[in-house]
Amino acid sequence: MREFGTFGPLIGAIDEGTSNVKFLVFAANTSEVLTYHQVSLKRFSPQEGWVEQDALEILSAVLECMEVTIDNLRKLDINPEDVVGIGITNQRETTIVWNSTTGEPLYSAIVWLDVRTSKIVDDLIKTKGAQCVNAVTQTSGLPLSTYFSSVKLKWLLQNVTAVKQAVTDGECMAGTVDSWLIWNLTGGSRGGIHATDVTNASRTQLMSLKTLQWDKGLLRFFDIPVQILPKIKSSAEIYGYISTGSLLGTPIAGCLGDQQAALVGQNCMNYGQVKCTYGTGCFLLYNTGESIVRSQNGLLTTVAYKLGPNVPPVYALEGSVAIAGDTLQWLQDSLKILDDVSDTEFYASQVTDNEEGTICFVPAFNGLYSPHWRKDARGVLCGLSGATRGPHVARAALEAVCQQVRAVGGAMAADAAPLRRLLADGGMAQNALLMRMQADTLGVPVIRPLMMESTALGAAIVAGRALRVWPASTPSPPVDTFLPSVSNEEREIRRERWEKALDRCLGWAVEDSEKTEMKSDEVDYTTTVLPSGLFFLGTAILVILADKLKM
Repeated sequence: MREFGTFGPLIGAIDEGTSNVKFLVFAANTSEVLTYHQVSLKRFSPQEGWVEQDALEILSAVLECMEVTIDNLRKLDINPEDVVGIGITNQRETTIVWNSTTGEPLYSAIVWLDVRTSKIVDDLIKTKGAQCVNAVTQTSGLPLSTYFSSVKLKWLLQNVTAVKQAVTDGECMAGTVDSWLIWNLTGGSRGGIHATDVTNASRTQLMSLKTLQWDKGLLRFFDIPVQILPKIKSSAEIYGYISTGSLLGTPIAGCLGDQQAALVGQNCMNYGQVKCTYGTGCFLLYNTGESIVRSQNGLLTTVAYKLGPNVPPVYALEGSVAIAGDTLQWLQDSLKILDDVSDTEFYASQVTDNEEGTICFVPAFNGLYSPHWRKDARGVLCGLSGATRGPHVARAALEAVCQQVRAVGGAMAADAAPLRRLLADGGMAQNALLMRMQADTLGVPVIRPLMMESTALGAAIVAGRALRVWPASTPSPPVDTFLPSVSNEEREIRRERWEKALDRCLGWAVEDSEKTEMKSDEVDYTTTVLPSGLFFLGTAILVILADKLKM
């Protein structure tokens, strides 16, 4: 039997998120993080509503993180050969297509937040009819939406000449970010493995929840050729072996979508356990065991994990909030209210919930996800007054996250059972004020582990279990607990106030077809509705207000 160093067998974890990439090394026996390296990722928007990333930048960042982390091990006098395997976790739904011969991407990675496929969604609803659309949801567990990989891939096949040609030539490969990484890390065009796991496949809207295979009916509905898709595997098995670098020959032994990885990392392995990851977006998963629970309240049905090829899958209900941490980034980059996102807690703590100047903020920048599913929604600030200052906006941004999580929690209660507590993780969860506000909004305790890398830990756990080096059970990690501190009456007042703002954010986005109908009657609604004097006065007030919020 092989002998290991002081920390025993080690497992590496690639954590590829929307905003950054990390590679962490865990001690399998203790779940301790020994070292890691992180690289930020860029996003770009060629047009309004389009969100893209560079697939080669993602790959380069992963390779850099792996090499720097392994070098860190050497500096710590830890033998890199003690790393017996790695797991992968990744941003889901983001779609990449590439040439199997050259290894080059055929287009930018289309990020999960992207809404360019709005017209495709509308056209499918109109041409296929309600019965077919409902069948898609029943089979995949997902509603027809711009969110999922199916329509992103359909857009690529329809609009990118290089993709069409690669399909014709039999050289097109497609998948989510995990597939792109696994293929490249195991050899790329020189024999790389084209594979994905059941959790990522369940977010493409092309896999049957029952068979855990690509579904012929779904492929026909979206007109996707099956030969370009990866092979679906369990979350915990050997996919292939690293073909280059310091970890040459090391097995890739686990893969999970990021939210499912956080569920495993938070040890939510029993029916009814719920976690919420606060990151770019905000995602709640409710473990439903081996039962496929069909939501009647705007939630998604998804695969939680499958811990081996011959092990039955575990399912979950999911509530997805599109914009969470991105709201704070917007306050920093666009409104210049924050010097740095990390200042949010201090800044928002300067005001209270009910003082003069309090506002409501619904950050529906590209529509609303669970439980509303309104792509016509757009962001609104409600209740602005002369007393409103920057800290009020920052606090309202935090409340927006909490209220959206509350709405998802209510849907979970209706579909399954009320939340008794919420396990929190993700970058935003470091904000103690947000955690206190969340406990007040939900009316249940919020539990935050001191070790915040739950997503990477989940990827390490499934890889470690596949290689039989991770213990079946580990001690519960130390946590911070945030308890509700407001009355039910106060909680209800805040909910009603926020839902008034929510109502006002709906119906703002007008589709091209509607714009055409409006143009047929050339009326200048600005001057019809408002006298010119009032129009210019209102514009001046907005300019003054924007300047004042910076103070």
